[in-house]
Order: sequence, then C-alpha cells, then structure tokens
Amino acid sequence: MDDNPGTGSLDGELAAGTKTFRDFGIAEPICAALEAEGITTAFPIQALTLPIALDGHDVIGQARTGTGKTLAFGIPILERLSEADREAAAPRALIVLPTRELAMQVAEDLRVAGAQIGASVVTLYGGRAYEPQIDALASVDVVVGTPGRLLDLARQGHLKLDKVRQLVLDEADKMLDLGFLPDVERILQLTPPNRQTMLFSATMPGEIVTLARRHLNRPTHIRAEQHDEPAHVPSTEQHVFRAHQLDKIEVLARVLQAEGRGLTIVFSRTKRSADQVSAALTAKGFATAAIHGDLGQSQRERAMRAFRSGKVDVLVATEVAARGLDVDDVTHVVNYECPEDEKAYLHRIGRTGRAGRDGVAVTFVDWNDMHRWKTINDALRLELADPLETYSTSEHLYTALRIPPGATGMLPKGQRARLGLEAESLEDIGETGKTRSRGTTAGRSRRTGGSAGPDRRGGTSEPGQRGQRKRRRTRGGRPAETPDRSQAGSGADQGNAARSRTGADGTRFGGAGARPSARESDGTATRPGNAPAVPDHQADGQPRRRRSSRSRPGQASADHAAVGPAD
Repeated sequence: MDDNPGTGSLDGELAAGTKTFRDFGIAEPICAALEAEGITTAFPIQALTLPIALDGHDVIGQARTGTGKTLAFGIPILERLSEADREAAAPRALIVLPTRELAMQVAEDLRVAGAQIGASVVTLYGGRAYEPQIDALASVDVVVGTPGRLLDLARQGHLKLDKVRQLVLDEADKMLDLGFLPDVERILQLTPPNRQTMLFSATMPGEIVTLARRHLNRPTHIRAEQHDEPAHVPSTEQHVFRAHQLDKIEVLARVLQAEGRGLTIVFSRTKRSADQVSAALTAKGFATAAIHGDLGQSQRERAMRAFRSGKVDVLVATEVAARGLDVDDVTHVVNYECPEDEKAYLHRIGRTGRAGRDGVAVTFVDWNDMHRWKTINDALRLELADPLETYSTSEHLYTALRIPPGATGMLPKGQRARLGLEAESLEDIGETGKTRSRGTTAGRSRRTGGSAGPDRRGGTSEPGQRGQRKRRRTRGGRPAETPDRSQAGSGADQGNAARSRTGADGTRFGGAGARPSARESDGTATRPGNAPAVPDHQADGQPRRRRSSRSRPGQASADHAAVGPAD
C-alpha cells in the first residue's frame, strides 16, 4: 500500500476479510459499540479507506453498492470528535446525501457506532417541520442531511458551516443525476478550505471528477475491487424474463411465492405504476406498501418502518429507494419494468446480496424495451441478451425460481401471516414550511377555527364563522356618496310611500311622485321616468315586438310609434 498522501490510486488487492476494526487502532468505545451489534470484520472498502482517512487525508472512494461505505467514512468522523469542543448550531462534521431515506439510514448507523462516546447526530432533510430540526441543532456534533434543507437552514442562520472539519459527499453520482451539484457547490463554499473531504460514489462520471479536482486536496482514489471484476455483486442470482404487460402482475404474484423468499423490493418506473402494482398485490393477499416521491414524508417513513419490522414483506418503490438503502433480509429484487440504463440496474439489484449475503434479482422486459435491455446486457456482460418469452403459466418460470407447482395468482389465506401496513402507526411529523410568525392571520383563523379577531372586511368573526361583509357603494371607481336618510322617516315608511300599487281595474295609485313598478299586475310594462307604459301583448294576444337596442337615435320603430297608453 502506498503511504503517500498525495494523489494516487489504490485497488482492492488487500485481503481484508481477516482484519478487525481493532487492528486499525480505532478507539475502544467505538469498537465495543460495533461488536455489540455483531460488526467486527472490516470489508475491503473499509480496510483500504480507514488508514488514509484516519490520517486526515482527502479520499475518493469507489465501490459497489452494499459494500459498507458508511463505516468507511463514519469511523474517522467519530474518531476526531474529541479534538474540538461542541458549539451550538456549528457541527464539526457534515455528511451530504441525495435522498431522505439514505440520510436517515446513515444517521442511524453513526448513532450505533458512536453510542458509547455520546455522539450527537442530527438529521436534516425536507418533508419535516423546521422547528424540531432547529431545536436539535442546539447540541450537535455531526449533521447528516440533503442539500436543499442544509442550504435553507444555512441561509436562515440556523446552521453554521464555518466550523466543519470533515465533509463527506456520499452517492455523489446520484446527486449529479438529481441535479444537486450546484447546491453541493454552494455548500462546499460555506465550509472552511482546510477541511478534510471524502467523496464516495459507485461510478465516477466526468462531472464528479471535475468536482473532486476543484474541491479536494490531493485525494487518494480507492477502488475496492479489481479492474476486471464484474460490476454487479457476484452472489446475486439474476433472472430476466420477456413478459407481456397484461400478464406481468400474474407473473409477479407467482414470483412472490418462491421458496425461501424473504423481504422483497419491487421497482417501478413511475409513481402511478407503483401505486397500481401495490394495490393489485394487496388485493391478491400480499402485505404490500408503496414508497415514491408523491407520498408525504410521514407516509414514506411509515412504509419503511413497516418494511424493516416485517409487517409488510413487499415494498413497491421508484428510484427513491434504489440508492443506499440497507435493509436486512432482502432476498429478492424485482424490476417490474426494464431499468433506464446499466447504472440504474446495478443500484436496483444492489438492494439484495448485501454484505456478502445471497440474493435473487428478477427483471421483466417488455417487447418494446428489448433494445434497452440489450444495451444493459452488453455494458455489464451478463450473457442474457435474449430473455425467454414468459407467461404466468410457463414451466421454466416455476423451475428457475423454485415456485411451488400449485401456486396461483392469489396468496393462500394460510400464508397471510403479515400484519400489513395498517398495523404501523402514522407519525405526526409536522408540516414543511410551518409559519414562524407571531400571530395568526385572520383568513387562517376563519378557515381553521382559530381565535376570533378582526377580518379583512372590517368586521369581527367568531371561530369557524364567516364575518359579516360590509358593502361599499362606488360610482366610476370612486366611493359614492350615501344620501342622508335620517330625516326621511323609517325604512318601512319610505318603502310604503314609494311603492306604487295597482288596483283590480288597473288604476294606479300611491303617494305623490311614486315611481311605478317595473311590471304591473295586468301584464303591462312601464318605463322609468315619464315614458308611457308599453303593453306586452297586442289586442289580438300576439306578443308585441320591442324596439332593437341598436336603433339609431331619433329613429323610432313602427311598433313604438303606434304604442300609447294601455287600453
């Protein structure tokens, strides 16, 4: 191994399977906490990274998903926490990740490893209320978060990054795919230039290499596998079937009844498809939950808790679950649609066969996706270029996946032992962007039943009631003068004096100057002012034609020339 701290490259030729964490001189409390969880042996990426990272040098770590990268950067961070005092809202280490689920998982791993040294790990990500996260920053050592929420809190002054001594960019290629690199650049500019930076990624696109050259100081590039090793995990058994779109759900229902199947993740290309597959499997008797970007954060966390605890054994997910999620006992991964490219394929099937375990990956390819699958096959050299045409009754499907011969599209009632998603409670995590103002607006008080107060119409309203609207007269856009009626008597008297009446013989009577009504009781119409009344019908009972409103001034129609007072 080259001890030169400058730019270099290390390949995974080290046989690290026999080395324990104590062999690297790691603090006793950290080793004891890991041993309490049954973690004693270092994986190749950990064995190669720890000596360099513990010395404070910058690192670029490249390894397959599921090979233990979290402890490779987590242990050096925990080792150096005692070198400086804790300050409020000023973490000494910062870990940036692309997804919320991955941030929660990494934070939990760090809490486990630092349980005996009192490490304070705070998770910052969107979808939750700001207030609890801001309160947690009062005592913090390590911050784990997503770029958007980190920048929001930094701009508001609740998060100070000028004390960061170690910074980690995990799943950097995924952040590139999601368009987070500009935000990552801004975060890097807020941290001290003399920090230690560790960048980890499964692949190294050109943009990531450029980012590393700009912000890392003579990093050592570490690869945890040989150059000629396959990109996928060798312990994962892979199957590819050419399935018809209308028969996929039936094929999937039989795959989920394979012998030895434990927890299973079904990947879907779209959010709508994820909901449809989840609903169809639930109707067939499987304990299923869906997770995708359209769900609220509390619903996503509920689905993950139910999946980890075994209340549901099938998780239907989009790409949100394809990166970094480490769930024990995931035995099968199913690609319900063909992945977009070889990178997506590797990250999806990387959810099984983790940490040396065995796994099964099943991919459904539609006829329209054959060209895409051939590209993936050629890039990964899988030797599966021509998948067999498969239906839910195909014999080779049952044989390849060890499905019982009597399995149908419905899960037998005797095998429905899971509690289901309904058994997991939905946590109230608050609303994103909760107003931090001192008072409550009147509009919100009326809608939500808050305290009574003045409303914008000028009146007052009780909780849950609409305030009385105050009408304002305008003329030509300006307030109209309201006549003083204090000397005209009561409103009832004025109405009685001004209202005209018509007797049974058609004789009009009323007070002096009374305005005639718009429609008399005998069917004749009157006009405002002194215009004579115009009967609605002629003497022969035919309706009278009215003058067009488009007549020119001074021109009277023949009908109106002959109209006189009512007979």
